[in-house]
Amino acid sequence: MKLGGLVGRVGASVAGSRLVSLALPGASKGAKRAENLVRNAERIVETLGQLKGAAMKAGQMLSLQDTLLPPEVAAVLRSLQKQAPRIPFEVVLGELRAEIPDFERVFAHIEPEAFAAASIGQVHRATLADGREVAVKIQYPGIDRVVEADLGNLRRVLKTLLGLVSSVDFDPVWRELRARLREELDYLHEAESLRRMAALHADVPDVVIPRVVDEATTRSVLTMDYVPGLSPDEACSDRYRQELKDQWGLVLFDLLLRGLFTHRFLHADPNLANFAFLPDGRVVVYDLGCTKEVPARLARGYAELCFAVLEERVDDVPRVLARMGVRRGDGEPLSDELVAPYVESVLKVVHDARPYRFGEDGRVHRRIFDAVSSNLGDTAGIRFPRDIVFVNRTVVGLFGNLSRLKATGPWREHVERFAATAVGGRGRGGGGAFAPPARR
Repeated sequence: MKLGGLVGRVGASVAGSRLVSLALPGASKGAKRAENLVRNAERIVETLGQLKGAAMKAGQMLSLQDTLLPPEVAAVLRSLQKQAPRIPFEVVLGELRAEIPDFERVFAHIEPEAFAAASIGQVHRATLADGREVAVKIQYPGIDRVVEADLGNLRRVLKTLLGLVSSVDFDPVWRELRARLREELDYLHEAESLRRMAALHADVPDVVIPRVVDEATTRSVLTMDYVPGLSPDEACSDRYRQELKDQWGLVLFDLLLRGLFTHRFLHADPNLANFAFLPDGRVVVYDLGCTKEVPARLARGYAELCFAVLEERVDDVPRVLARMGVRRGDGEPLSDELVAPYVESVLKVVHDARPYRFGEDGRVHRRIFDAVSSNLGDTAGIRFPRDIVFVNRTVVGLFGNLSRLKATGPWREHVERFAATAVGGRGRGGGGAFAPPARR
């Protein structure tokens, strides 16, 4: 009922705003539209924040799609990351006893107060019987049924919101959101992702993955080693020198590149609250509920795209995108004029002239969104494979995180090195079907 009512209120607001804007000059029309977008985003946040489950989680996921939403709207939706009231400890304890039959033998103590709460569960510190400090994530009772019940109306809400600012086909976005939502309900799946990520990074000392406690993990309870670290707010504060922030930024940058090109297994929830930062430059990765298997052909396509951008071959970019499945509605490649602003924005990051510092000249993804906004007519009906939705979301989220850290580093060098692994180890100018051609 709440979601259905929300769709009606937002729809009426949009219709009324369009009528009012007909009588306004251009500049005032733009300001009125922006004001209406933010007001409707606040309505959505108020409702989704009360509902938990799929509603809240999908809003959080969409909040990181800065290439689809204006930054002002995404900022309102991001407040959902913090808007999760705790459930009583008695309920948590009941769930734990029901899920873990030998609960009394496994745990020596559990903190009654949750230190983190999210859309589908909350986290408590605990001590195992053998003395190990752990973090226990417990799903809210019945949340799996809540998620399934929410999905139909939720699709209408999010399609309405996205339709206010973009003509991009919503169906691939929704299919990916729905798949990731259902996946996050299975903590056994997340536990396996933690083990897999730990194995893949066994030789990468800068990345710390907490160990899963198997005897205290079920489909709705996940227990892992408690690995404390600095919160994002602490890490981004003036208390820590910029060189250390640069190191943290490079670890996050390489985590994405390694996941996209080398392992083809991506940590796909770039919310900075999913990481903690250690004073020696290492980064702790907490939440692996949202991951993305990257198809080999798509990874090669992104690598080819990287080399086309690095070598400023703008006229090659539409053809690379077409091979990746990104085309106009009529099946033709995108125009050079449409892709040029994106290439220009990314080139600012990877240009050879000097190391780029994120956050110093405005957010990269703000410039990308401006490019989207100025070409809405040309982007109508663009076709794209659903697999790119969470890859792009992760890239844009990373750019936002690096902007918060104001990180600088050898971005170009690292992109070239990791992208080469996706084309059979061949770098620029190498042979092979997916190898990038030499600079023209």
